[in-house]
Amino acid sequence: MEGREEMRAADADRQATAERLRVALEEGRLNLHEYDERLGRAYGAKTYGELDEVLADLPGPAPAERSAVAPVQRGPEPAQVPEEAPVAVPAPNSTRWLIQAWLPWLRVAGILTAIWLLSCLGARELVFYWPAYPLVPWGAVLLMRTAGGLATGEPRREAERRERRRARREARRRVGEGEDR
Repeated sequence: MEGREEMRAADADRQATAERLRVALEEGRLNLHEYDERLGRAYGAKTYGELDEVLADLPGPAPAERSAVAPVQRGPEPAQVPEEAPVAVPAPNSTRWLIQAWLPWLRVAGILTAIWLLSCLGARELVFYWPAYPLVPWGAVLLMRTAGGLATGEPRREAERRERRRARREARRRVGEGEDR
């Protein structure tokens, strides 16, 4: 379609581009610095042309091969696991996802609180709870991430990714056992 490069991109288009960048990072096609730089450009893009520039040297459908008006399709993406390894995705496990998200914060909070308590014992008086300086902003960001992740179904997607990785490992193990025979 003529003028596609100048057409305004939607949030869903930027998210699809970010997902393609994430896949490229996991595949080793981008290093972390390139990924970070391109991700910033993707979320700052206003037109399809700007999004196409971010993905120009990555494999996948060429910009011209994508749909002219709506290149992004909303909804869950199909699992990309070989057909010989069907994946049974467990029920969404929000608890595991929440633990993974909050455990680093809890560990740091425990360490900083222990240091604060020791300093209070050394001073023989209660001093201002200074660990709040790093913990409150970090906790606020985690709270927003948690709310957003739960609202968008991130725990379910994480469980699906974990199950696909497990299925791939199992398939590799079976192939390795077959070669040993």
